[in-house]
Amino acid sequence: MISHPLEFIPVEFRKNLFFGFLFWAFLSVVLFGVFAKASGADMPSKIVVFELAWTPQAAYDIIETWDSRMRLRVAFELGFDYFFMPAYALSFCMGLLLARDARKGWHVQLSSWLGWGVLAAALLDAVENYALWKELTGGAVSPFPQLAGLCASIKFALLAAGLTSIFMMLISRQMSDKRSV
Repeated sequence: MISHPLEFIPVEFRKNLFFGFLFWAFLSVVLFGVFAKASGADMPSKIVVFELAWTPQAAYDIIETWDSRMRLRVAFELGFDYFFMPAYALSFCMGLLLARDARKGWHVQLSSWLGWGVLAAALLDAVENYALWKELTGGAVSPFPQLAGLCASIKFALLAAGLTSIFMMLISRQMSDKRSV
C-alpha cells in the first residue's frame, strides 16, 4: 500500500499548512493578474491554447498572432509559473490529505495515489513550460509542441482527478456524518 506524499506531516499542522499553501497559490494567481494588467495587454495570452497546440504549425500560428509585447508577457508567465507550481501542487496535495483524514478504505488509497499524481502534475507542468519556452524562443519545431501537449493533457487530467476526488471525499464525509447523527 502506497502512502500519501505528505503523510509525514503531523495531523495538527495539516490544516494550517493547507491554508498557507492555498494562500501562496491564491497570491500567485493575483500576481499573474496584476502583471497581466501592468503589461497593458488587452487580451489574455491564450496560454492554454498554446500548451495544447500539438503540432509545430499550430504552435507557430499562435506565436505569429502575438506581437513582441505579448511574446514578452508569455515568456514572463512561463517563468513565473515556476513560482506557482509548488503552490498549487502542495495545496492540492494537502487538500487530498485533509479530505481523507478520518476516512477508511478506498479514500486512503485514492488520496495517496492522487497526492503523488498532483506532484507529478507539477513536474509535468515544468517540462511543459520548458517546451513552450523552446517554442517561443527557438521556433515551433518537433518535438516541443508534442511534448508540451502531452505534458499539459496529463497535467490537466491529474489535477481534475485530484480536485474531483477532494470534493467527492468531502461530500462522502458529510453524508456519513449526517447518517451518524
